[in-house]
Amino acid sequence: MDTSLNTNLLGMDMKSPVITASGTFGFGEEFADFVDLSSLGAVTVKGTTLKPRAGNSGVRIAETPAGMLNCIGLENPGADAFLNDILPRIKKYNMNVIVNISGSTVEEYGILAEMLDVDGVNAVELNVSCPNVKEGGIVFGTDPKMAAAVVTEAKRKTKKPIILKLSPNVTDIKVMAKAAEDAGADAVSLINTLIGMAIDVNTFKPVLGNVTGGLSGPAVKPVALRMVYEARGAVKIPIIGMGGISSAEDAIEFFLAGADAVAIGTANFVNPKITTEICEGLKNYLKEKNFNSIKDIIGLARGEMNGRR
Repeated sequence: MDTSLNTNLLGMDMKSPVITASGTFGFGEEFADFVDLSSLGAVTVKGTTLKPRAGNSGVRIAETPAGMLNCIGLENPGADAFLNDILPRIKKYNMNVIVNISGSTVEEYGILAEMLDVDGVNAVELNVSCPNVKEGGIVFGTDPKMAAAVVTEAKRKTKKPIILKLSPNVTDIKVMAKAAEDAGADAVSLINTLIGMAIDVNTFKPVLGNVTGGLSGPAVKPVALRMVYEARGAVKIPIIGMGGISSAEDAIEFFLAGADAVAIGTANFVNPKITTEICEGLKNYLKEKNFNSIKDIIGLARGEMNGRR
């Protein structure tokens, strides 16, 4: 049996370091016909909020060159529905489950983290690319003190590992990563989407109903890779790299930059089997290069062993 991709991340025994990115893989069950879910490192489920959300109105997805824009607006059935209906249903797939959560106040993150401190949830990922209504709409993820406050509150309310998902819409990703680590985050994941927009040249209006949206897909990969590389130099906690990964070669670059695991997002929409194909590609690469384990290539582009200074 090939064990070259075996990984332990945040206490999760993983058959591979390939994870799915929140919002691109549903709750996992939607892809069960295409992928052996238990073979993935983990499935990060759709972003979850305290109350159900219908999401934004109007056009919510638009294709762009080498990517896509989305302004879904965190459409989801809410935490109670996830815990009572969905989590019991997806347990049969024997997969590690990471739940991505979003709140509009620091307190909401704490409430959600406490609700999700249950069997069947392996870790909680904090989506801080949303506005703090108590602070006049300032986005948590662009202010290191606010991001740290969210981490502190979540850690106070749960025993589950806490992953802070970093926004790329900041001046210095290293500052945000260090703030997360100092606040007690068990890992960081990056990057979330970049802010972009599209305009219809015939109607003269923005394409998206929300005007702006999150840009993802291959177009963002060079930015994401650079930020993972920089974050690795700033923190010692595990890094989950994401942003435009659509092939094994893309994933390898993130490992070489210092990522401990990778998450696949937009590529799932194009090819529902892409996660499995990337896993096979990683195994082949390690064999060709005479590496025994995926751990052997982490951080090599930094001149480091296993991404550590």
